[in-house]
Amino acid sequence: MRVSPAVAAEEPDDHVWVAEALAGAPDAFRLLFERHAPAVRRFLRDLGRDDALADEATQETFVRAHARLATLRDDQRLRPWLLGIARRVFLEDRRAQRPRATLDELDAAAERGPADRPPQAALLVAEQARLFRAALARLSPERRGAVLLRIDHGLSYDEIAAVLGRTVAQVRNELHRGRQELRAYLAPYVEEQS
Repeated sequence: MRVSPAVAAEEPDDHVWVAEALAGAPDAFRLLFERHAPAVRRFLRDLGRDDALADEATQETFVRAHARLATLRDDQRLRPWLLGIARRVFLEDRRAQRPRATLDELDAAAERGPADRPPQAALLVAEQARLFRAALARLSPERRGAVLLRIDHGLSYDEIAAVLGRTVAQVRNELHRGRQELRAYLAPYVEEQS
């Protein structure tokens, strides 16, 4: 089955492409990679705050995914499964070396702001992004992962539980505590609303 990448991007269900990859279709896994690698890389970048490590970990995630593709159950969605592998790769890398604690000075989104934005507004957005990244960096890797999977990747509690290997109750707890920690850290920077 040969389908163009444009058609593959529109396909809402990855099961067809997984089956094709398992059957040995050379383009099927490449299409899955092209479809999911940006989200996996973004997740790894947000966890580790290092572009080079995120690139390497993304490659390792897909190498492992390709080798273990047959273990993907029919009831699982591919993206949460990939993010679970990515999380394990990140934690293994973290154990192997000391994490880098550097934070970005400016968020890339702030730099790509509208051209008509006043310079003061651009600086404010950049500062807000820096403060939020600093707050995220203070969370434990497990808690940061849960928060990022929820707010950045939009996964459900069930999907996050599958990625993290936790129960839904534990995920709810991690998200609740993560939100509390973020609020506590950011509270001095937020004006009281009357």
